[in-house]
Amino acid sequence: MNDKQDPKPHAPALSTRRVEGRPRVVVTRHLMPQVEARMAELFDVVLNTDDHQMDRAELIAAMREADVLVPCLSDRIDRAMLDEVFATPGARRLGLIANFGAGIEHIDLSAARAHKVIVTNTPGVYTDDTADMTMALIISAVRRFAEGVRQLHAGEWGGWAPSTLLGHRIGGRRLAIIGMGRIGQAVAHRARAFGMEVVYHNRHRVPAALENMLGARYEADLDQMIAQADILSLHCPASTETHHILSAARIASMKPDAYVINTARGDLIDEAALIDALENGRLGGAGLDVYTHEPTPDSRLSALPNVVMMPHMGSCTIEGREASGAKVIANIRFWADGHRPPDQVLEGWA
Repeated sequence: MNDKQDPKPHAPALSTRRVEGRPRVVVTRHLMPQVEARMAELFDVVLNTDDHQMDRAELIAAMREADVLVPCLSDRIDRAMLDEVFATPGARRLGLIANFGAGIEHIDLSAARAHKVIVTNTPGVYTDDTADMTMALIISAVRRFAEGVRQLHAGEWGGWAPSTLLGHRIGGRRLAIIGMGRIGQAVAHRARAFGMEVVYHNRHRVPAALENMLGARYEADLDQMIAQADILSLHCPASTETHHILSAARIASMKPDAYVINTARGDLIDEAALIDALENGRLGGAGLDVYTHEPTPDSRLSALPNVVMMPHMGSCTIEGREASGAKVIANIRFWADGHRPPDQVLEGWA
């Protein structure tokens, strides 16, 4: 259960033709100014100048006029949409979906393959950013930062006292990581510096040398690892395999003073069961950057004093956005020149 799945060794022979002239590139959201400026230099680009969220009809229209679509996580592209695009007489030949971001669960890869459309992403650019956010949520949840901030803002703080707003030290606590890909490893590296005990579960055990470097111990039994965790952090991709990997039963097995941290995808957690456990004091707290329903998380979460909530900010750094844009541009240029893009998504391709 990595944050990036293992690619297959060979890519299919899909749309690797050379594009004559400047490819028509449609970008679904506003990107960093220097990224958009570079795209305008290189491509016949259509930008989303007001940064509105495109609806289904707009995405279909965009794909009809594009050689390349540059979507984001919030743009769901399914089989019916692609079928409609390719059934349209006179439409341009969409050949590349150059996703802005690493996650590609919002794109129907099998449908793209059926229509001979290559899909690329931008892996690795947000690893440190997301790991930093994970550590921030761990510290904030365990030390009750959100409760302290709320008291200050509400004018309810009565001054320092030896028995108020008591949290826990994170040094010596057991951090259990689900998914030991790039981000999971970066979190383990940071956690070691804080003196935490790190255990992990992954689809494949990482090499012993890497375990030693990270000070991490492999746990084959996921249920046992979750039940014994002081802090549980999720770092696996969203898929049918990982949907509700933190299920109601597994939440019920956790220690009553344990914390759940999620900077990956909301669908990994049975959110209703998590809320129930938090409301009834069966968990110590949670630090969440992602939710089942975005951008409108369950209102019960914001009412809980022991939950730290962030608005999907794990990747929100200027450096990360610039690096992601640079990868998108590189993928488009390779494809337009008739070469395999460096970040072609191979998972699920025959």
